[in-house]
Amino acid sequence: LQQRLGDTVQISINHSPLQLRNRNGDYPGVVELLRKLDAPGSLVAVEITEGMLVEADEPALDCLYAMRDAGVQVALDDFGTGYSSLSYLKRFPIDCIKIDRAFVADLPDEADACSIARAIVALAHSLQRSVVAEGVETTAQRDFLLQQGCDEFQGFLFSAAVDADTFAALHKAASEPVNA
Repeated sequence: LQQRLGDTVQISINHSPLQLRNRNGDYPGVVELLRKLDAPGSLVAVEITEGMLVEADEPALDCLYAMRDAGVQVALDDFGTGYSSLSYLKRFPIDCIKIDRAFVADLPDEADACSIARAIVALAHSLQRSVVAEGVETTAQRDFLLQQGCDEFQGFLFSAAVDADTFAALHKAASEPVNA
């Protein structure tokens, strides 16, 4: 992975509830692979949903801390659409909050969507968490979120989904110097 992409790209992995309930205190696929490759944990972000946190027990919490201790970023995906509880942001080792596309879709035209997006960005930043907006499809959405201080964006405005080989080629092309 690192040989193909270098260490400038972070790969996000959706974490299933079954994986979170792993009892050995480690996420074997990611942490073990990073160790085997002698790669930094910063290459990986594990995404979990609020619904998964409802069922989380101490071993699951240990698993999340083990990943974060290995440098893996833990992102709370689809924030605001599940069992929203601000206590999750305090109890669990969350590094990043992802604004669900349901709130992004109506930006910047719907007042409630704007208020929710502003509140999520402000809350995340006040807790020293980064914010990613999902489902950004228009420049108006991106511009509104930029004005609010959103840190990163995902969506078709930037690219449709691509396979690993296409991504590696796009990344290589973007990393090459431009001859003037």
